[in-house]
Amino acid sequence: MRLADFPETLQAEVQRTREVVARLHAELPRWELVVWTAGNVSQRIRCADELGQDLFVIKPSGVSYDELTPESMVVCTLDGAKIDDGTPGHLQPSSDTAAHAYVYEHMDEVGGVVHTHSTYATAWAARGEEIPCVLTMMGDEFGGSIPVGPFALIGDDSIGRGIVETLRDSKSPAVLMQNHGPFTIGKDARAAVKAAVMCEEVARTVHISRQLGEPIAIPQHLVDSLFDRYQNVYGQPRK
Repeated sequence: MRLADFPETLQAEVQRTREVVARLHAELPRWELVVWTAGNVSQRIRCADELGQDLFVIKPSGVSYDELTPESMVVCTLDGAKIDDGTPGHLQPSSDTAAHAYVYEHMDEVGGVVHTHSTYATAWAARGEEIPCVLTMMGDEFGGSIPVGPFALIGDDSIGRGIVETLRDSKSPAVLMQNHGPFTIGKDARAAVKAAVMCEEVARTVHISRQLGEPIAIPQHLVDSLFDRYQNVYGQPRK
């Protein structure tokens, strides 16, 4: 499948998405969520009507953040295959591509996926321990505790399966994959990046709280109230 064969409107959407994803990658080092070339952002392109399936744009593998450009972003199908964009020697997609692809294929509501190795969230993942809901911010953003997903090796869709199994029936947009690190989802890549930032913030705060004593859990009915207000009332009126 070649990008040049796509309808012009779809080619324009691919370019716009590449620009968005490239720009959002700059948020990961800015919020100190990644080091070196680790981590990745992707965003779905909804085009099943034209192609029979959606696409997504993701970071290239092993490329430093200060070298990322819209042109370096890689376009893939939902089976993880790279789209030929006509660029000689074009970059290969992230090693986490299969995980992102599996999430998009099995969670139609998801439009963006982010993976980081942020320090505090990854420390919780290393212990295989969920982050308990002891902050109103967690009720707002995650609707409860941030769950732990199963251990899985990189390279195939095993991580994606663990993400989907853990988050399918959860309000949380974040999962701590055991011994690996956080993955977050959202309606688009920006929402998934926000979830990654907030996941690290609460992981750090709850960790510090536990050094002082046992944090106080928020009852679930109050968490539900916080989540409903934040998701449906907070901010400017929805258009």
